[in-house]
Amino acid sequence: MPRNRKRLTERGNTPKDTMLRVVGEIGPGKSIRNVAKDYNINYRTLSRYYKKPSIDPDSEIVGYKKVRQIFPDEEEVKWVAYLTMTNIYFGLSPFEVMKFALEYATALNHKFPQSWTTNKLAGVDWFKGFLKRHNTLSIIKPEATTLARASSFNKVNVGKFFENLITVQNRHHFNPSDIWNVDETSISTVQSPERVVARKGVKQIGSITSAERGSLVIKALSVSAGGNSVPPLFVCSTGKFS
Repeated sequence: MPRNRKRLTERGNTPKDTMLRVVGEIGPGKSIRNVAKDYNINYRTLSRYYKKPSIDPDSEIVGYKKVRQIFPDEEEVKWVAYLTMTNIYFGLSPFEVMKFALEYATALNHKFPQSWTTNKLAGVDWFKGFLKRHNTLSIIKPEATTLARASSFNKVNVGKFFENLITVQNRHHFNPSDIWNVDETSISTVQSPERVVARKGVKQIGSITSAERGSLVIKALSVSAGGNSVPPLFVCSTGKFS
């Protein structure tokens, strides 16, 4: 069975408000079949919907139900809010999310595949479907951040920085061309080998590079608030400037 199933028909796509309006037109002189033909709705679908004992406009579902979704939509919304822990530098990896999904489903007595219990974590299909249903989430490689840097970036310190900036600006009246922003990044002189196809069972595979342990080069870039820039500065780990 394909993971991304494509619909072959348009059945079950009738909006809920349209279905409620169509049901109200069924009565003496206008049969279910005639109304279904006028609105291009499947006769069996309209017949089942019309013969229900009671119809709740708020909770009624038109079309196909999500029979294979482990967690209801309202619980998955809480999952999305919980996974925003990346804002406080404690995000969960895909493996941790799938492991926590099994614990959460077990605690709430939800039905889930037997493979979850065997593998002791949720399936990859569930995880891909979860990301597909909530396109605000994605897998991102985080940047290594020390605790000192994370704790220093707060509202109080940022406020003090701008207070000092305003004080200095009012005192010296700097032009945009006098305000510069400097940022640096590190570059290794040794290229990283790409993945290669090798014989199965081989424990170690080598790849020719210029060196095994090269020098670390720091590149500094400077741009002014006026849009000007200076040539980049390269600082080698040996202490030589270029």
